[in-house]
Amino acid sequence: MSQFKTPSQPVWDPLIRIGHWTLVIAFFTAYLSGDDLFNIHKWAGYVVAAYVLIRIVWGLVGPKHARFSNFVRGPGAVFGYLRALMTGKVKDYTGHNPAGGAMVVALLFSLLITTSSGLALYAVEDNAGPLAGIVTEQTFAPLASAFGEEEEEEEHGGRKEESGSEDLLEDVHKAFVYITLALIGLHLAGVVASSLAHKENLARAMVTGRKRVHDPDGDA
Repeated sequence: MSQFKTPSQPVWDPLIRIGHWTLVIAFFTAYLSGDDLFNIHKWAGYVVAAYVLIRIVWGLVGPKHARFSNFVRGPGAVFGYLRALMTGKVKDYTGHNPAGGAMVVALLFSLLITTSSGLALYAVEDNAGPLAGIVTEQTFAPLASAFGEEEEEEEHGGRKEESGSEDLLEDVHKAFVYITLALIGLHLAGVVASSLAHKENLARAMVTGRKRVHDPDGDA
């Protein structure tokens, strides 16, 4: 157990750590609230969108281990790490390992599409939110038509039927919510597998910000 505690070094800065757990809470709040508690869903979605944008900027200008240039690797490195993980002979990394880095990018992309489509849907349906007046039904009309969605809106029994743009945006929003959930499942499995392989509690490191000091020759 001593390998989990000492010696250690600071790796994850406060923005990464606080943002990570804030993102977890906000995403699942938005997911569980849904349309039934729309105001909660909306504001939780705003928090997710804000952190995703901040994290992208931080990945360009933040400290060493927060930068994409420090942990984004090509497919060869990612699959090489996964093969090594299966054998238990993995190289130590101070920051994200190649698979973890790929997961960060995949999650950020999925969350970006999830929140963008949600904001666009809010603008099209209610002409509200930060994209109101910028995004309209006409913005997505060609794309909706390409996917066979009818753009006409009609009144049926006093209720307005959704337009093709609304249907398209809602489908995209829901699809990427479930893609994000699938990625989260893979992420949790990866954290457990890597923690065992590296003999280091990676979840706790995201709380304390500190990770075990590695051999400089094996560090990245």
